[in-house]
Amino acid sequence: MASASSLALSQAVLPRSAAAPHGASPSPASDRLSIPFPSLPAFSGLKSSPAGRAPGQAHRCRRRLALAAAAPRPVRAAAAVETLGAATEAALIEKSVNAIRFLAIDAVEKANSGHPGLPMGCAPMGHILYDEVMRYNPKNPYWFNRDRFVLSAGHGCMLQYALLHLAGYDSVKEEDLKSFRQWESKTPGHPENFETPGVEVTTGPLGQGIANAVGLALAEKHLAARFNKPDNEIIDHYTYVVLGDGCQMEGIGNEACSLAGHWGLGKLIAFYDDNHISIDGNTEIAFTESVDKRFEGLGWHVIWVKNGNTGYDEIRAAIKEAKAVKDKPTLIKVTTTIGYGSPNKANSYSVHGSALGAKEVDATRKNLGWPHEPFHVPEEVKKHWSRHVPAGAAFEAEWNAKFAAYEKKYKDEAAELKSIIKGELPAGWEKALPTYTPEIPADATRNLSQQCLNALAKVVPGLLGGSADLASSNMTLLKMFGNFQKDTPEERNVRFGVREHGMGAICNGIALHSPGLIPYCATFFVFTDYMRAAMRISALAEARVIYVMTHDSIGLGEDGPTHQPIEHLASFRAMPNILMLRPADGNETAGAYKVAVLNRKRPSVLALSRQKLPNLPGTSIEGVAKGGYVISDNSSGNKPDVILIGTGSELEIAEKAADELRKEGKAVRVVSFVCWELFDEQSPEYKESVLPSAVSARVSIEAGTTFGWEKIVGSKGKAIGIDRFGASAPAGKIYKEFGLTVEAVIAAAKQVVLRRRNPRSTPTSRHRHRHRHRHRRHGATLEILHGSPPPASHHLQSPLAPLLLGGPSLRHLSSGNLARAASAAKDDDKEPWWKESVDKLRNIGISAHIDSGKTTLTERILYYTGRIHEIHEVRGKDGVGAKMDPMYLEREKGIAIQSAATYCTWKGYQVRKQALSFLFSGRR
Repeated sequence: MASASSLALSQAVLPRSAAAPHGASPSPASDRLSIPFPSLPAFSGLKSSPAGRAPGQAHRCRRRLALAAAAPRPVRAAAAVETLGAATEAALIEKSVNAIRFLAIDAVEKANSGHPGLPMGCAPMGHILYDEVMRYNPKNPYWFNRDRFVLSAGHGCMLQYALLHLAGYDSVKEEDLKSFRQWESKTPGHPENFETPGVEVTTGPLGQGIANAVGLALAEKHLAARFNKPDNEIIDHYTYVVLGDGCQMEGIGNEACSLAGHWGLGKLIAFYDDNHISIDGNTEIAFTESVDKRFEGLGWHVIWVKNGNTGYDEIRAAIKEAKAVKDKPTLIKVTTTIGYGSPNKANSYSVHGSALGAKEVDATRKNLGWPHEPFHVPEEVKKHWSRHVPAGAAFEAEWNAKFAAYEKKYKDEAAELKSIIKGELPAGWEKALPTYTPEIPADATRNLSQQCLNALAKVVPGLLGGSADLASSNMTLLKMFGNFQKDTPEERNVRFGVREHGMGAICNGIALHSPGLIPYCATFFVFTDYMRAAMRISALAEARVIYVMTHDSIGLGEDGPTHQPIEHLASFRAMPNILMLRPADGNETAGAYKVAVLNRKRPSVLALSRQKLPNLPGTSIEGVAKGGYVISDNSSGNKPDVILIGTGSELEIAEKAADELRKEGKAVRVVSFVCWELFDEQSPEYKESVLPSAVSARVSIEAGTTFGWEKIVGSKGKAIGIDRFGASAPAGKIYKEFGLTVEAVIAAAKQVVLRRRNPRSTPTSRHRHRHRHRHRRHGATLEILHGSPPPASHHLQSPLAPLLLGGPSLRHLSSGNLARAASAAKDDDKEPWWKESVDKLRNIGISAHIDSGKTTLTERILYYTGRIHEIHEVRGKDGVGAKMDPMYLEREKGIAIQSAATYCTWKGYQVRKQALSFLFSGRR
């Protein structure tokens, strides 16, 4: 039974009506603990409800009364008579709670930055959890069977730092509190697991923490189901989480909590800090739902602690009741006052995210009877909390003895569990990955991925995961296991439903529970947009999550641009500490999984195809680990004529183009660039052996944006890709229309080789002293300014020139003026020659890019020289508008002028654009 002194603090210091949530009527006496008020300092932080209300507030009052009447039953006296730990003197509890509050207040004040309101309001529940309920070892923050705590409302992180400091964690000393939010501090502005031992997960983006907590609780339930024995429950710990109104509003919170209820995670206990304040003010401006009823509908057990400010026994009783519910997670709604103790700022948005200010800090000290200097912890409080160091060591020693007995009786299970706890992989595990030869029939890499997953599941005991309702399309089912469900938690196929964001964050929690747990999750690559925030936290928190992303490009075909990723590869390559892998065939898919499993402190994204791809000669599992490697090369001395670079489904295209170029006597190297990040980590010598700096003739091809590829191909190279949204059509047709073809790679390769061998084809200063040629035609002057000497070759250098040229006069287009060339360009037939040329361009996949500037400069001038002639003919014979819309004509005129000028500049000449305009004057 609780002592009288401990029970004395179970009521609020304030009148009962003030403890009710925002205007709700006081609870009936039968629902409350009837304890006399202790004699404590007066507190004016909570403003009592006025007798009368403004007319505009009446409806809100009625709504709150209705919510209060419909709320889950509060904790009754009968449930609160026993405390969860040893009874502690009331005055000491009060000092301990206030120590937490003022450590937060002082740290935020010193930094002049932070969120003091939540720690001030949540200090009582934090004190009870860390001082009376949770099992942990401060000197070994990674003891396996510890209880986990997650501060989902991460902006209130000084609550957690204060608790870690009092409990004796070495990671948060007094000097760390004083350097809150400063450079290289162990107390950053939001909790970060990689910075502060004792912090389980990285939180801050609201809703992520509660979803991480669901992942932690899932891991506990899964491992307990696999390894616990009737005579030895070796895994037995709880996950506690504090979340706020913001976490409740974010959709990810509902996604994750829906799954927690469905899975029956009975060892997940969430404290909802129900303070009704967000940054913009009272939550009634945007958040008026009944959270209680929603969580009941999600399958949670719900308890309401009406006085979270000083109702210590109510909090204790709620935790006890929550632990008694084994088949449901529990939400404890704790109604608190944000900024509790501050006379002028409590219960207002001004205390949410700003320092109190010196005057208000002094006023709060007086109000709560705290005469101490900043960061001071009274000796009796230190002494009280100091017991957690030996107690934590005893907890761990007791568990170690329990595990030794378990290991003696259940040797195989113990070995497997130990590998998960330590993160050790079985010897030779990578040999289970399949290998492939070119003789094996082509297959989609999503199917090859499933083969790899199932091979790994047999040898990697910590592998588990699933898909966002796309398992049969992502091909992620582990065939030898069933579904993780409420009654079958030992299984390893996790059904996440259509909840990408929650799925990613839950997997972060699983990964951060134990080093040997390796979660994977899957959806279409384009739907990473739904889960990007969770993936970013994976990278930041160093969580090894494998993201299996299928349908990775326009190659998915008919579903169209809503489902076709374009910018996604580039976006993940831009994200720090994440591996973006795009394998081209079976060996590279196996290599990608090997990389993903080995990288314990960063997540991996595997972009996998829907369409079938051949197994290419030259690819390898080992090559993937390098990020980029040579798969074929007929050059010598590390001096190829051109380097073709591909990823994923386009590596096949690069290899086919190389075969054709080699038939023409070219020395061609083909490089698979499966992972940029891994290639960047290689030695300078290795990178030089793959992409020699002396070889500037480089062509890349990838079914995604060309953004970023200049880093690889250089300013003199060529990147073939897609810089617009996709289209709905069969995959083959889309590839042809977007110019992702063998022919396009060949043309680009010849272009970059030409540039490399003919460096004078770009204008230099020595070509710019002027020699003027004038051509008079109908009163207009065309001036071509060229250097001396002119380029050695005066005929068109494009490899397509023999195909495109319609008449012999065009073969000498250079220092001669464009007007004469245009006049000679027409064919004897009725149709102008340029139409035939465009048809030929279309046949090799280039015409789709003419307007978007994807063709070479030579090819564009060939096209537009004919265009100039045709426009001239239309204007002269039929009049403007007879065959063309005037606006379209003007547009074509501008493009033709620009293209003509660009070509001449490229060839070493300068052209005055205004002189070219006479071609469109209409004078004959």
